[in-house]
Amino acid sequence: MGWFNYYGLGIVVLIMIPNIIYSIKKKDEFIKSNSRLLNILEQVGRYGSISFMIFNIPYTYFGFFFGSGLLVYLITNGVLILSYEIIWAICWNKYKKFKTYILSIIPSIIFVFSGIILLNIPLILVSIIFAISHITISINSINK
Repeated sequence: MGWFNYYGLGIVVLIMIPNIIYSIKKKDEFIKSNSRLLNILEQVGRYGSISFMIFNIPYTYFGFFFGSGLLVYLITNGVLILSYEIIWAICWNKYKKFKTYILSIIPSIIFVFSGIILLNIPLILVSIIFAISHITISINSINK
């Protein structure tokens, strides 16, 4: 795959489409935590995950560790992205609790899974930070 991951770029673009639409349609409904540290960790995790999905840093990225890794990577992420977008569309103005949980969990799984299957150390680290902070913020927003 080299230093640039075209597949990762495609995955990021597909994940971002619902987020861009949501931010345009519902500008004032962004979920944030009261904890400044948690918000910072989420942003570091988010932008780090996006960056390391696209750019591979030499000596920290080792690639697929089994023969059909690319196929598993594409199929798994394809199913997760399709699920994300279908659930997002179905739950647009409904099922707030379910929607909040699942739409924070799926991108977290995509980033963590991608880091592991690509043996991309920076992606694994920032995706774990993202997953923990993003899911925590989502859960806390529902329980208010």
